[in-house]
Amino acid sequence: MKLQEIAAKLGARLEPPDADAEITGVAPIESTAPGQITFVADSKYAAAIKTTRASAVIVDDKFSGVEGARAVLRTKNPKFAYARAVELLHRPPERKPGIHATAVIDPSARIGSGAAIGAHVVIDAGVEVGENCTLLPGVVIYRGVKIGKNFFAHAHVSVREGCTIGDNVLLHNGVVIGSDGFGFAKDDQGNWYKIPQIGRVVIEDNVEIQANCCVDRASLGETRIGRNSKLDNLTHVAHNCVIGENSMLCAQVGLAGSTGIGKNVILAGQVGVAGHCQIGDGVVVTAQSGTHGDIPPGAMVSGSPAFDHRQWRRSVAVFAKLPELAKAIRGAGATKEK
Repeated sequence: MKLQEIAAKLGARLEPPDADAEITGVAPIESTAPGQITFVADSKYAAAIKTTRASAVIVDDKFSGVEGARAVLRTKNPKFAYARAVELLHRPPERKPGIHATAVIDPSARIGSGAAIGAHVVIDAGVEVGENCTLLPGVVIYRGVKIGKNFFAHAHVSVREGCTIGDNVLLHNGVVIGSDGFGFAKDDQGNWYKIPQIGRVVIEDNVEIQANCCVDRASLGETRIGRNSKLDNLTHVAHNCVIGENSMLCAQVGLAGSTGIGKNVILAGQVGVAGHCQIGDGVVVTAQSGTHGDIPPGAMVSGSPAFDHRQWRRSVAVFAKLPELAKAIRGAGATKEK
């Protein structure tokens, strides 16, 4: 695409305005070539702009230090503009509608128009799938599942019985929706006895769940993933959890049963949340933290057990000095005894 066309579609201001290079792809600023576009969101990369071979760089409206770049696209949100530029220049492969000969679909299932169903897909009785769905090889949809339009399931996704999925949901390879919650009780002899997990999972519109995530069905009632939320690889959502809309759970996050996550929450990588905790709207929990109680809206917490992020940073700084402090205290005590 011509650079001026890209700028117009992104709503970006082009400098110089008459620049009109042919753009064929997107690349990181460290490894660009002529004909490619890149982006910079941090001023610490200003030096890289001067040496980049890219034909254009997407930057913030107020970004300085762009001398040497062949052309600049200025925008209020360069990372978002970059994401849209990737969409413009790298279209995903199109899947032609049709049902592979090896797919097994129960006669009672209802599949919307425009479906692309791959090899060895299995769709059980009573399933409803909206229009323009794509199910790649090995996807299994259990009995009674309801799915909205524009559903996309990569290979080896499993959606268990009775679950409900909204519109525009994307499930990556190996995702399991609706597996049994981890519920057991001890019998009179002290042996573990399985508690039947008879609830379901509800996934609202525009949710993306990445590879090898597990979202467990509720013991009773439902486990719910709110609209526009995103789950990174290897995330585990236990039975009866509720995740509010527009929240993000990064890689290897684990939620114990009956956890409530508010709206616009970010749980960074490897965060663990104890069961029956309530995480308020807008909370940020930093990487590898463990929470063991409710967290009020808007808080940012770190550590295990997690507490206020700024206090945690001060505590970590002091922790490194503890040997010196302990030595000084011992020395002071010895002097006092003399």
